[in-house]
Amino acid sequence: MTWVKICGITNLEDALVAVDAGADAVGFVFYEKSPRKVEATTVRAIVEKVPKAVEKVGVFVGNDDWLDIVWAAGLDAVQQVIIMNGAGRGLERATGVGALPQPLRVYTSLPIADLLEEDERIQGLAADFARMRKSAAMPDGVFDTFFLDAGTLQQPGGTGNAFDWRKAVPIAEGMRQGGLKLVVAGGLNPDNVAEAIEVLKPWGVDVSSGVEARPGKKDPDKVRAFVQAVRRTEKSV
Repeated sequence: MTWVKICGITNLEDALVAVDAGADAVGFVFYEKSPRKVEATTVRAIVEKVPKAVEKVGVFVGNDDWLDIVWAAGLDAVQQVIIMNGAGRGLERATGVGALPQPLRVYTSLPIADLLEEDERIQGLAADFARMRKSAAMPDGVFDTFFLDAGTLQQPGGTGNAFDWRKAVPIAEGMRQGGLKLVVAGGLNPDNVAEAIEVLKPWGVDVSSGVEARPGKKDPDKVRAFVQAVRRTEKSV
């Protein structure tokens, strides 16, 4: 079954709409420049009312400090958006997640729009993923799932645009060869998510602006329509 994450949650009402629609995860953005940015105390109050089975994911960009926020907000997972040289400190923190009192998953999000402009870069990234194997030193759930997002290095997320899924097919295949999980993000909505799934056959999908009434506020009908579209499509893929 395709993993579905409804991201950019800012309030309890929207979180419960996502849960009721059948989402597997809800996401909270801690990036200062995002219109969907939330505080740890707000997220904690929401998390306490969301079923345990629904994954709670914190989204961080570059060198954002996240360990204290994870504790304060009660998160299950971290989704770190990699920009420029921002991966280092996140990697250092991730190697220590085994010391936390509960398992913590660490996802990596790659703004991929710029990488799809040249065939050579596409093939190189596909080869890198195909060779990649999760290190035995890493806890389960750490750096084995990669989000491909329509963002750029200048605007790492929240663009509302989709990347060229067909150009990314070699990258998706390389990830499968490397034993990695792919999550498609960026520009998805109830009308196009079926095509994204059919083209890339991902492990999961991630949506934010595509199910909003306005930035930071979800449209319940769009949220339900999105999840329903995913469930219909996965039966035929």
